[in-house]
Amino acid sequence: MADTPTEAEPDPHEEIMRATYRALREHGYADLTIKRIADEYGKSTAAIHYHYDTKDDLLTAFLDFILDQFKDTVHEVETTDPEQRLELLLDKLLVNPKDHQDLLVAILEMRSQVPYNDQFRERFQQNDEYVQYLIRTVIDQGVKTGVFDDVDTDHVAQALMIIVDGARTRAVVFDEEDSLETARRTAAEYVTAALVADD
Repeated sequence: MADTPTEAEPDPHEEIMRATYRALREHGYADLTIKRIADEYGKSTAAIHYHYDTKDDLLTAFLDFILDQFKDTVHEVETTDPEQRLELLLDKLLVNPKDHQDLLVAILEMRSQVPYNDQFRERFQQNDEYVQYLIRTVIDQGVKTGVFDDVDTDHVAQALMIIVDGARTRAVVFDEEDSLETARRTAAEYVTAALVADD
């Protein structure tokens, strides 16, 4: 008798990452425990420790997971038009995050640990470098095709990242609901002033 097909077993790593996401949104970084992640996972703390030795190891993996998710959403953008691609990228950075305010708070709490946690510092730096690389690449493409003025792409990418980081921080620290929208408009104005080639 032939074996009946069975559904693929869920990936424990992904399941734990999603449980971590839910626990962070619910409890924040300061009150996050392996027990609370395990509760979200629906298994014991031993099941978590089987894959991750410490909470910091788990959260470092979570930062990698978040960056991979961001990469996936960026790669889904099909347009190759530099202006549209830059607009969509800025939307991903400034418009979409407002739907995940609780997670923004937790990520900011984790970022505050960077001076004391080498693993966190490395992951946040990798994330920042990757986003700046994406922005520089789009701008370089725009310069080559004549859509954007010939500019210092490193400077422009860093300036846009400062707008993003500042807005996210204000949105969390001061609970300013309009910080992200204001930053998105500011980024658009900056792109027009610094990049858009005159006809």
